[in-house]
This record gives sequence, C-alpha cells and structure tokens, in this order.
Amino acid sequence: MNLKVIELIRVLIDTPVKKVVAEDEQGYFGMLPRHADLVTALVPGILTFETQEGSLQYVALDEGVLVKAGDDVTVSTARAVHGKELMVLEKTVLKEFSAENERARKIQAALSRLEADLARKFVRFVQAGI
Repeated sequence: MNLKVIELIRVLIDTPVKKVVAEDEQGYFGMLPRHADLVTALVPGILTFETQEGSLQYVALDEGVLVKAGDDVTVSTARAVHGKELMVLEKTVLKEFSAENERARKIQAALSRLEADLARKFVRFVQAGI
C-alpha cells in the first residue's frame, strides 16, 4: 500500500506502508492493503503509519480528506507535520502552528485596520456630499 500526504503546495509523504491508522468523526480506524476503498473527512489529530521496515511514524494534521483507492491512500490537508517520535512531533507542531497562528493574527489585524480606514473614508465622502 502507498501513502501520500499532500499539503496545499507540497507532497509531505509518499512512501510504501504496511498499515495506516487515522481518525474521522466516528473515531479511529485502521487500513490494511486489502481493505475496502473509502473516502472520509479527517478531524484534526494524529495519523499513524507503519513503514515497510516495521517502524511507526506519525503525521499531525489539520482536518483533511482521506481517499483509499486500491493500494493507494491519499490524504489532503491544509497543514501537516511529519515526525518519527510523538514527543518531538508535539513540540514541532506547537512551534509551527503557533507561528502560523501568529501570522494569521497579524493578517487579521491588518485587514481590520484597512476596513476601519475604508469606513472612515466612506464617512468623509458622505459628509462631503460626494
């Protein structure tokens, strides 16, 4: 079975695996190569997979979509972080998602300033009778 994890602009993982464990709204579920095909919406959490060599690896991901078709499992998500150890992954996720949340906060603040400026200019036009 081949696992591919795709973020918005890059392929994070593309590797053969023995099994995949993911979580949707009904809870955790596992997939092996001969399991039935499926499409499901994933909730934010940890996707676990076992490599062909037998090691467990993890992907922290935002909500996304998982598609199993034949021997291919494809996960599409906006944000994902890959790690081989859960403790290291937790620190990486906190760092990366915090930085992204800070960028989003700054963008929102800039948009709020633009909206306020536009509203002030509109009021001036109305007051000027334009």
